[in-house]
Amino acid sequence: MKRRTLLAVTAASIAALATPTLAETSWPERPVRILVSFPPGGSSDLVARLLSEKLSDALGQQFVVENKPGAAGTVAATALQTAEPDGHTFMLSNLTPFNVAPIRFPDTPYDPIADFDHITYIGTVNLALFVSPELNIDTLEAMIDAAQAEPEKYEYGSSGVGSWGHVMAEHFQNVTDTELFHVPYKGSGPMRLDFRSGVVPAIFDAVPQNLPSVQEGTAVALAVSATERLSSLPDVPTFSELGYDVVAENWLGVSAPAGVPDEIKAKLDTALVEAMASEDVVAQFDSWGLVRAPKESAEFSDYVASQLEQWTPLVQSALK
Repeated sequence: MKRRTLLAVTAASIAALATPTLAETSWPERPVRILVSFPPGGSSDLVARLLSEKLSDALGQQFVVENKPGAAGTVAATALQTAEPDGHTFMLSNLTPFNVAPIRFPDTPYDPIADFDHITYIGTVNLALFVSPELNIDTLEAMIDAAQAEPEKYEYGSSGVGSWGHVMAEHFQNVTDTELFHVPYKGSGPMRLDFRSGVVPAIFDAVPQNLPSVQEGTAVALAVSATERLSSLPDVPTFSELGYDVVAENWLGVSAPAGVPDEIKAKLDTALVEAMASEDVVAQFDSWGLVRAPKESAEFSDYVASQLEQWTPLVQSALK
């Protein structure tokens, strides 16, 4: 190699080493949106707002939560799919738009795996069967006995037809040979309001938002859909330990439109992992009943795909 060429190559190599990567300099260049597929106040919204504060501090730009509810989460997921993959739009992803809606709506305009990069797994929110104390039912077996004795007498609320609460309630009825009367709502907020006021005596719903009612004695948790008992409800059995195959995980994560540069995904993942390890976030997650289990990005993508496979027969059965 000629000396002039060698010097040029050496200079170029030094310049490349001295030049910061994209992840070190240019991202984020402006405020970053975190889309949420539910209205304010739900599990996804609470988690997104907590983590957005941490990301804003860590990465030097505002991370802004943008609620885009509607159509079983497909409004937000479609907005994510069509966003520029430049690292300035992400989503607090969850079960409904990626594992339930594509089965419920065959014309969903996106592929829940191929059209997204699922970056960081956050954790899982579990579901429980809650009943009003006025029913005088304090065990799952008592609820099953009552429902079998008087089919369709007992009403239950869900956040809508095809919601994970509805899907799991239908599955519960299949495995327990019971018939409950379904009262669908347009969202979990109005459902919980009616439950707390005594309009509907039972709900299949997420644990975190109902913990205050359990603690106040205005709701009774009969069983949870986790694989093991929750630290937030240590005295409440799982459906599985009572002999019923009712397991439901509403996973939460951070996803991006497909094509975001690897450097940005790696930087965001690192910042999220650090945020979730902080004492205040751990304490808050525990108080919400959010179950954490670290997953690498590739493992998270595989998990989303496996959840789609798991939920397909459940959703199809519920919507018959």
